[in-house]
Amino acid sequence: MDRYSSVARALHWITAILIFFNLFLGFAHDALPREWKVMPVHKSVGLTVLALTVARLLWRLAHRAPPLPPEMPGWEKGVAHATHFLFYAFMLLMPLSGWIMVSAGDRPLNWFFLFDVPKFAVSKGDAIVGLSGEGHEVMAFAWAALIGVHILAALRHHFILKDGVLRRMI
Repeated sequence: MDRYSSVARALHWITAILIFFNLFLGFAHDALPREWKVMPVHKSVGLTVLALTVARLLWRLAHRAPPLPPEMPGWEKGVAHATHFLFYAFMLLMPLSGWIMVSAGDRPLNWFFLFDVPKFAVSKGDAIVGLSGEGHEVMAFAWAALIGVHILAALRHHFILKDGVLRRMI
């Protein structure tokens, strides 16, 4: 059975855990205690996801994905490829839209309180800031839904179809 490389699997699972955590923080930040400093951690995790995504893309360009099962219908392969494209788009656009929003504010942007991260040269009234704010929220809900579909599809392949698709990533 062809599997993703150990580096690709590690990047996938580390990124997945960080994304789950960050979606939780983003959706629940108003209900969590203020002293937990949820939003600075949320921003730091987002920047980490962005950096890991660049690493994943570079790794992926140099290492081919294992083939999908030959018996998988063409439409299903198309949906799988489209889903992976959307995941990469979300992994890039979500942190970038957050970074743009934060750049327009007066609070510092740092990475886990260790060092400052430069801000983009934008202001609160800029169209890109408003678009980033709205897009960040809409993408969060769309991404959460897509993650649910992705998990259900992986479980379908593993428990119902038993075609080895999930085992490629574990």
